[in-house]
Amino acid sequence: MVSARHVGRGLMAVTVVALINGSCSSSSAQPPTAGQRITVSLRDFKLSVSPTRVAAGSAVFSVLNDGPEDHEFIVVRSNAAVLPLRADGVTIDEETLEPTKIAALEPGQPGETRQLRVRLSPGHYTVFCNMAGHYLSGMHEDLVVT
Repeated sequence: MVSARHVGRGLMAVTVVALINGSCSSSSAQPPTAGQRITVSLRDFKLSVSPTRVAAGSAVFSVLNDGPEDHEFIVVRSNAAVLPLRADGVTIDEETLEPTKIAALEPGQPGETRQLRVRLSPGHYTVFCNMAGHYLSGMHEDLVVT
């Protein structure tokens, strides 16, 4: 014969398990976001950014190298229509831009997706690949932060 005490303990255990399971599956238990996501696709001589207008604050660039060659990804704060070239005439002068450089990813292999976390202030930015000739061939995009 089962006593009332044993039944009470069993019900309490079932209730505790139900509460734990319910809180774990709740949609409000999601981890906080690490910032707005900005999707970048790097293909030979084409760089695409979506969206091109974002709110100031924390952001994560998700950068996919969708081309058959290595590509790098650089973020600078700039209002310039054209960035300054090195003496070689085919790459951007990164040393001149160093004070405005927000972040960069070194060259990545084809098929690779990498993440770049940044904090963006309101203003205009240029994102680009600076492998030889890539910027001049169209691998750059403007980003507006409001």
